[in-house]
Amino acid sequence: MLDNPPTKSSDELLRIVQARHHAPFTVLGPHPITEDQIHLRLHLPHASQVWIDDAGPLMQANSAYPGLFEWTGNRSEITLHYRVNWRDEEGNEHQFIDPYSFRPQLSDFDLHLISEGKHWHVYRILGAHLTKVDDIEGTLFAVWAPSAERVSVVGDFNRWDGRYHPMQLRGATGIWELFIPGILPGALYKFELRNRDSGAVFVKIDPYARQFERRPQTACITTGPSAYQWNDSEWLTRRKQWDWQRKPMTVYEVHLGSWQRDEKTGEFLDYRTLADRLVNYVSDLGFTHVELLPITEHPLDASWGYQTTGYYAPTSRFGTPDDFRYFVDRMHQAGIGVLLDWVPGHFPKDAFALAHYDGTALYEHEDPRLGEHRDWGTLIFNYGRNEVRNFLVSSAMYWVEEFHIDGLRVDAVASMLYLDYSRQPGDWIPNKYGGRENLEAIAFLRELNTTVQGNHPGTLIIAEESTAWPQVTRPPEVGGLGFSMKWNMGWMHDTLEYFKLDPIYRKYHHDQLTFGLIYAFTENFVLPFSHDEVVHGKHSLLYRMPGDEWQRFANLRLLYAFMYAYPGKKLLFMGCEFGQGEEWNFNASLDWYVLQFPFHQGVQTLMRDLNSLYSARPALHTRDFEAEGFEWIDCHDAEQSVLSFVRHGEDEDLVVICNFTPVPRMDYRIGVNQTGIYREILNSDATQYGGSGMGNPEKMEAEKIPWMGREHSLKLTLPPLGVIVIEHSEISTTRPYQSNPIPIE
Repeated sequence: MLDNPPTKSSDELLRIVQARHHAPFTVLGPHPITEDQIHLRLHLPHASQVWIDDAGPLMQANSAYPGLFEWTGNRSEITLHYRVNWRDEEGNEHQFIDPYSFRPQLSDFDLHLISEGKHWHVYRILGAHLTKVDDIEGTLFAVWAPSAERVSVVGDFNRWDGRYHPMQLRGATGIWELFIPGILPGALYKFELRNRDSGAVFVKIDPYARQFERRPQTACITTGPSAYQWNDSEWLTRRKQWDWQRKPMTVYEVHLGSWQRDEKTGEFLDYRTLADRLVNYVSDLGFTHVELLPITEHPLDASWGYQTTGYYAPTSRFGTPDDFRYFVDRMHQAGIGVLLDWVPGHFPKDAFALAHYDGTALYEHEDPRLGEHRDWGTLIFNYGRNEVRNFLVSSAMYWVEEFHIDGLRVDAVASMLYLDYSRQPGDWIPNKYGGRENLEAIAFLRELNTTVQGNHPGTLIIAEESTAWPQVTRPPEVGGLGFSMKWNMGWMHDTLEYFKLDPIYRKYHHDQLTFGLIYAFTENFVLPFSHDEVVHGKHSLLYRMPGDEWQRFANLRLLYAFMYAYPGKKLLFMGCEFGQGEEWNFNASLDWYVLQFPFHQGVQTLMRDLNSLYSARPALHTRDFEAEGFEWIDCHDAEQSVLSFVRHGEDEDLVVICNFTPVPRMDYRIGVNQTGIYREILNSDATQYGGSGMGNPEKMEAEKIPWMGREHSLKLTLPPLGVIVIEHSEISTTRPYQSNPIPIE
């Protein structure tokens, strides 16, 4: 308890009654009069009678201060943390231990680190935390709201009435706290804030809440320490030593709400069911990672999770936080990494969430030229505020530490880097040097990458960045942003633009396939065919392909085989792996029924074999980010729309030839470096994939005929709209990849 005199001015008492007081501990709770005497004051707006065990009744202070009750007596008559009994106007009896009998709990050191923006585990301090104080269990609430005149905890335990539990402001930090005994996990709560200047009252979520009600409800839920028993220690140990730049990485991008749904009701599956189904499917296809569209809490299904309100809470659509822990654990035990889409670039304007949190632009900029994405109808974080940067960096740390997430894919990085992003002239404010670069966002991204990857070796931070910003994946100490990898949006765009062309016109656009190699090794690139490419009228990947049904599927197989042979890690959105025909619908399950048809089975089989080949053959993955790992054989055969190149490993080379027309090329000669026997180890036109079966003999011998600047050459059959991969091997142990599709349950 605080040592303050028992007598208070009428103004202070009135501010308690009107819920305007920033320091309720100076008025409420026990206060010494003498060494033996104590004065006690409580505020219970709906009480008709109040009494304390062994000490008798409290009297109403004054009719001018309704709900204010007082008692004076000997210290010995009450315990340190006395139990209050009260009867409401309807005659119902209630009991609680007075929160104002406890001292403030947050340390000055923690408050200092938060104000400096250097508390990487601020999620352990702010928010709602199950705590024991003086051996009494309850929940410690804390929130940052520097422009509030008063902040209260409201919930199902106090009639959602802000007069019951006003919080204490901790000096100039802008942080408010209150320990409420008896509040255990499962209580619903929010914060009620009164703005200092306008007097307006807001009811807001806890920015650090770890669990929410299922939408459309928005209340936070108190939680205790997780009881989940992890079983992924072996995975985490390996991750610390993981040489990800030289290891295979194929990512299956998933929206949990529409990958599969309950077959009978059409409702969402829970995290545990999704884990058990998805782990089997992804393992069978051979992907190394899953990447989840944001499962951070969000109110609107149609935002796909990209308009986040709960930066510390797995969405309750699919279950509890421990259910999500099970999901990650299950993946890790099967050898599959889990990446999470994470959105630090903007947040929605929903009145119950972060927008104008304490009546001012707290998390965002006040000026809409800095603080608003008009295209998206969202607000931009103010990266210049220590507490905002701390909030975001701590969120990233939280997902890695509390849920064992293996990495984050940071959404919309380009919108963060440029002050004029998607803005007209005059609708943006230059930086202090007159430039368009967002210097505060740049500093934040460097801090994010340094902190997370520095504290958790083996974790990945991947940028979705669509511009030519230099050194996105280079260390901050040499001027980079520090990301692990970056999505190669230019390659994705050029490749899909090329593939939508009728093959008769492709020879005029040959450079769309070759241009990417000019910059392919300037960054650590991921090749993404993501959810963004199968929505908003773009059609599915299958139906972006030209031609009749056979040619569409052949083109799709050609696209995937070209992607897997091209340098860079791989990402494919769910449904694309079996050639879904419809655009992605976030509100329904994928069209699994198409797997009864051979062409779709063939695409899925090819994906399984591409993953297997890519992971098994070091030439296809160990030098993804090194120019020495790639060599053109011929990039100039535009007339026939053929590309040929070599992928170099440490001890092996693989030759890749791509025919981008439906015309078979018989006796097509390419130059090779070595004499001897060559063997075709993958052919996207194989019959098991739904192709025509046109290919090459099991053994092909190089001839000593100079070609394409090489001393030897091979004469090949190039299948229509096909890719072949060949290896040099006098005695090959590699078998052609043969697979049978395994339908999903």
